[in-house]
Order: sequence, then C-alpha cells, then structure tokens
Amino acid sequence: MGNLVASNRSAEAYHTKMLEEVVDSRFVAQSLVRSYKRSFNGFAAYLTPQEHEKLAGHQEVVSIFPSTTYKLQTTRSWDFIGFPENVTRNPTIESDTIIGVIDSGIWPESQSFTDKGFGPVPKKWKGVCSGGTNFTCNNKIIGARYYNTMSPNDTTARDNVGHGSHTSSIAAGVPVRGASFYGIAEGTARGGAPSARIAVYKVCHNDSCGAVDLLAALDDAVADGVDIITISLGGDPVELKSDVIAIGSLHAAQHGVLVVQSAGNGAAKATVASVAPWIFSVGASSTDRGIITRVALGNGSILTGKSVNSFDFKGKSFPLAYGKDVTFKCDESSAMDCSPDCIVPSLVKGKIVLCRLYDFTNEVYNAGALGIIFNEESFLPDNEVDDDSDVAPIAAIGLKRKDFNVVEGYFNSTKSSEVNILTSESTKNLDAPRVAGFSSKGPSTIIPDILKPDIAAPGMEILAAYSPLASPSEYDSDHRSVNYNVISGTSMSCPHVAGAAAYVKSFRPNWSPSAIKSALMTTARKLDPTKDQYAEFAYGAGQIDPIKAVDAGLVYETSTQDYITFLCNLGYDSATIKNMFKANATCPAKPAMTIKDLNYPSMTSQIKTAKGSKSAVTFSEKFTRTVTNVGAGKSTYKATASVGPGYNISVTPSVLTFAATNEKKTFDVVVSGKIDYGKMLSASLEWSDGVHLVRSPIVVFPDSFFDS
Repeated sequence: MGNLVASNRSAEAYHTKMLEEVVDSRFVAQSLVRSYKRSFNGFAAYLTPQEHEKLAGHQEVVSIFPSTTYKLQTTRSWDFIGFPENVTRNPTIESDTIIGVIDSGIWPESQSFTDKGFGPVPKKWKGVCSGGTNFTCNNKIIGARYYNTMSPNDTTARDNVGHGSHTSSIAAGVPVRGASFYGIAEGTARGGAPSARIAVYKVCHNDSCGAVDLLAALDDAVADGVDIITISLGGDPVELKSDVIAIGSLHAAQHGVLVVQSAGNGAAKATVASVAPWIFSVGASSTDRGIITRVALGNGSILTGKSVNSFDFKGKSFPLAYGKDVTFKCDESSAMDCSPDCIVPSLVKGKIVLCRLYDFTNEVYNAGALGIIFNEESFLPDNEVDDDSDVAPIAAIGLKRKDFNVVEGYFNSTKSSEVNILTSESTKNLDAPRVAGFSSKGPSTIIPDILKPDIAAPGMEILAAYSPLASPSEYDSDHRSVNYNVISGTSMSCPHVAGAAAYVKSFRPNWSPSAIKSALMTTARKLDPTKDQYAEFAYGAGQIDPIKAVDAGLVYETSTQDYITFLCNLGYDSATIKNMFKANATCPAKPAMTIKDLNYPSMTSQIKTAKGSKSAVTFSEKFTRTVTNVGAGKSTYKATASVGPGYNISVTPSVLTFAATNEKKTFDVVVSGKIDYGKMLSASLEWSDGVHLVRSPIVVFPDSFFDS
C-alpha cells in the first residue's frame, strides 16, 4: 500500500507493470486480482513465495501481507500450469490425434465425451468399437475394447469404477461448464487436448488389473493406431524383464507411440514403480486451488482440516463420542483408535466419532455414526505430509495432530461436547506447486542411473468425470451417484501429461516420442527444492509447461538402438532383448557406453561407496549427450551450469552452433566434487540461444542415499 498514483498514470497499468517484473508474463493477467485506486495505491495479486520476495524488494513497495481465504471458481489444474482454455491450438491435427486410455473403461454418456462438433473418425484409425454389452462409441470415443481374463463375467468397456472416466476426461475431455462435486470445486472441467479422440482399453475390474490383459491392451493400442497411451496404474518396482508395461511400452516406442505412466503412490523415497527410460513417468503435484473442511466446536473454536465433505448439517451440532463412550467390547485405547469391531452402533447413533487413527473410517461408517474426526498424521513419519483431501462416505475431517489434540481436550473438558462438521470449500493454496506427500519418489531401485520420475503434473484434488455407477468414496455401501468426482493420485497427474503431449504433438506431428518427452522435460518449470527433501527424485525436471514445450529449441532424441544398447548395458543378452522386447539386437562384447550415457534429457549417476562407510565420497562423473536442433535453422546455444558449494560442472564444447534444423551436436558434461553420506547433489545445465531455455536436471548421489 502507498500513496495514490499521479492522475496521468493508470493505476492498473502501473500495478501490472510492477507484476511483470516478478511474474512470468503468461501469468500476469490472472495474477492481478484487483487494483485499489480511489483512496490509496495498492493491489491484490496471487504470488508465489519467490514472487512475493522479489516484489517486496521493489523500491516503491511499502508492505505486502497475505489475503484471507476465499473461493475460486474453476477446476483449476490446467489454468494453474499456464494452459488456459483459450490457448492457441491446432484443431485439425489435434482432432486427428488419438489417445489410448488403458484403465477401468469409460462412461460414454458423460458430458465430457460428447462428440458434438467432431468430424469423422481419423482415417489412420485401424481399431474397432468392441465395447461389449450396452456400449456405443461416437466420434469422440472412437474405439473400445475390454479384457476380462481376471473377471470373465465383466463383458463391457463401460466403467463401473470411475477411475477410467476420470483419467480420460483429464487427458481429452471436452469443456463442461458448471461441473462440481455437490457444489465443491465448481468450474469448467476440461482435458488437455479436448479435440483429441479417445480409444478405450478396459483392463481393470475393481482393483484388479491383470498383467496378461495389460500387455494385450498395449499390443492392440499400438496396432490400432493410437498416438499416445496413458496408463494410470502400476505396482511395485520390478526388473524390466518382469515389467509388462515396460515390455509393451518399448514395442510402442518403436512404432512412434509415447507411453505415459503414473509414478505410483508409494510416498517414500525409492518407491517409484515406473522406471523404464522409454516411458514418461509422472509424479503428482499440487495446484493453487485447495479443498478444506472446517469443524466448529461447541466452545466456539473453529478448526480447519482436510476432506472433501459434501454432507450439510445445516448449522446443527451433534454430540461428540470418543474412547470408552463408543464401546463395551474393547479396551479404551483400541476404542480411541476406532479399531475393528470395537464401535457399538447403539452408542454412536446420531453422533460424530473422534478417532486417533485415520484408516478406520469404515468402522465408524458401518456403525451408523453421522461423521468422523480423525488424526490425519497418525501414521506419517515426521518428514512426510498427508496433504490431500479425500471423499468419505460420511461427514469427515482430518486434522493435524495439534488440532486433533484441541478437539480431544475439548471432549475431555465437558460432559456435553458437540461439534458440527461443515461442508468443504475451495481455498487459495499459496504453497503450490509442491509434490504430493503420496507421490512415489526416486531413486529407482531398478535403474539408479536414470532419474525417475521424469516430471510432475497436477494430481491433487482433481475434479473430473466419473461413473455414476461407482461409489464416489469407493465404499460399496455409499450409494451416492455423481457425474464428477474429486480424486487425488499420480493416476490424475499422468493424464495431464498425456494431454500435454497430445497438445505438443498437434503442433509437432513428426516429432518422435522421445522428442516430445524431451521438450516437456527441458521446458518444465523448476520446482522449489526447499519444499521437498528429495528434490528431483520427487519432481524430476519440474512441472509441465505445455506451451513452452511446443517451441523447445533443442531436444534429446533417443533411438531404438540407444534403448537396445542400454538394455545390453543392463546385462540383458541379445536373445532376451529380442524375445522380451520384440527388438532385434546384437549386444557388443564390450559396451561402448554406460547406462548414464543414454541420450536422456536428465543426467543421473549413483556413486559406489565402500561398504559400511559413512564418510563423504569424492567423485567425477562424465555424461555424453546429443541434442537435435528443432528451432531456427541457424542458431547458437551457450551452456550455463548451476553453481554450488562442493561441486564443479564443466561443459565441452560450451557453445553449440547449428546451421540447419534437425542438425545434431554432441557435448560432454563433467560433474566433480564431494558428497556427504546419504545426501544428494542437485544441479542443472541450461542451453540458451537468447530465445529458448533448455534445462536438464543433474543428480549425483551415493548408494548410501538408499540407506539414510
């Protein structure tokens, strides 16, 4: 705030100019909320912590202070990453792009999949509409297959789980105005490539997705002519020869099809399950739209927690039940945890139950209680957070440990404690973007010298299409039926990247899968490592920026032969590569390159240390890379490496001069220094021609990182 602007200057223009100095130009318009110009000079704006810090240093800024919470009117994820609904598109080619969704099927009647305004099916399509019982395709959903090895009685591609409809609409759903979950998160639900076509491959039935069916779906999708495959499922990390998704995806890459897969929801480090370098592996990050729930205590206190609560008590409070008051079958401690078979229905009828543990919502629900207040941090290590809101079958709220203790203290202080759990609301999340606590982290236990996940995308509290046959809370006895639902997971971040890849392909139809992947990685928005101790092992290259990826400047292309050499270096022989990965191969007696020299957009190396040693380790690691010029024919790029204590980076040559588009140049990067036991080195290399900025993350870590 400050004095009024001189009358000959527009206050709004003046404030916009100030924001342009600290905010990316694409975000300025949505950053400025309001200009105050009648009584004082000031403005309200959405700012990241870094932008706040920069603006605070401006000589004309007197003070900056946070706004109070308010509701946002958008489903938000695409807008948050700088990809608005009115973004420039290439509709003819986008409409010719086919996204294959391998999941739990689709709800074809959803508004997100209407084919109004769509032309005929693309001529390149070679698939079929074999959706089975009660299933019809249209010009949006152009193909459907179902695979039921594990569930032979399920004879339709129709989605009765909700997951497949959700992921399909995130990737390619048409815009739907006024979508919400019972009024929560209301806005326009849309996919990243709304003009793209969808081909459905149903392999999941309830929570089961058979490996045989998965491989068959991948094989069919490639033969059908899809351009991009999104797979929001996985398991524990396994060797590539046992990973059916990795096996099928290399086959897809050979045929020009990019496969995008969720990193997994393992939360901890070294849990990332999508590890093959030819797969685009995606972690989950937050957006600036959060969903919160409040609980009002009878003493006037109001606490804020997490959940997606659609139940409205109309301002009425209900008795709070806890511990020995909910049971005569268990000891008090077990009852306070809401342990199985402890809660007696007659003791909780018409009440809201307090639970120390969060996993037993079903116990409270099945007992017939009105709601639950639980400690959302009950099982979390100190370095992890439970930061997403989930849908429950009853009124629910998860509280941080300290707030849970407040409710517990209130219960113990009065004989007639009452509470009211309010319906959820949308708020501004000033901490975004950050990686979700549940998102699987690296390093890869299978291939430590390849950085995984590759990238991050919105995956928290995403509103998208859903199957009305499925329970929104995933409790079978919750019979609510919704067309749109709020879900969190890397399953949601994965189709964001698939949609972004389809967008890039619509402008660069001749780019290879590795070129599209490289473009999205090297133009990604770098995330703040202070928000996640695992840094690049949590978010890879950063958060996707589809618009920048269209004009990447340089790309790191990886050929089938590169992947074959990589497999040889992993120890696979020629026969295994041919049989398992459907690729002709001849492994040399002595590998010409190491695993870390795969022509990948990131650079990673694990340093071997003496067994049992906890001493710092000195290292010098060399990476060789080749870039392809996809920008202007004549251009010169200069290298800039990050600088930090304990390491040094040299690049040879440090200048790359291109005479033509598609020309290739090779360079070496040497990273040297010292790393402490259990720590990681985060660095980066940037190539710039003054227009493009091509950034690659560099990570070096000792093998003790797995043990720390």
